[in-house]
Amino acid sequence: MKLATLVLGAMLSVAAAAASAEVIRHPIPNSTFPIAQAVTVTGNATTVYVSGQVPPVINKDADPSSVQAFGDTKTQTVGVLNRIKGILEGQGLGMGDVVKMQVFLVHNASAPMNFKAFMEGYTQFFGGSQPNLPARSVVGVAALANPGFLVEIEVIAVKETK
Repeated sequence: MKLATLVLGAMLSVAAAAASAEVIRHPIPNSTFPIAQAVTVTGNATTVYVSGQVPPVINKDADPSSVQAFGDTKTQTVGVLNRIKGILEGQGLGMGDVVKMQVFLVHNASAPMNFKAFMEGYTQFFGGSQPNLPARSVVGVAALANPGFLVEIEVIAVKETK
């Protein structure tokens, strides 16, 4: 009987926690692409999952599927992290709230992974004046969705709910 009471109490606690959680999916503005720009999960903390972001075009005259359209690895890293920063700010968070980052860098015969250039861009946002460092993975991939992309980054950010 005592075990059944403990199990029922634990189940009710989990159900209460789940009932108080809310998942909000934020669509990509003006887009029908089938992914969320971000997902917010509330509870004792707000967690925002930002979908993989790719670099903005920096040269509109270049072939839109070329590296020249998006820049080198450092330029692309800064562009992607600025996009992420804007998305987080739209959710009331900042780069200091990022707790997990997954980075995809192209690494193939025509574009060897340039980790040094990635780090030059990354450290403009993490370390130094913004000391909150995320857990991070960097993965070399053969290609991304556009042949001009060298960098894609996704993050998870968390802000304590008061």
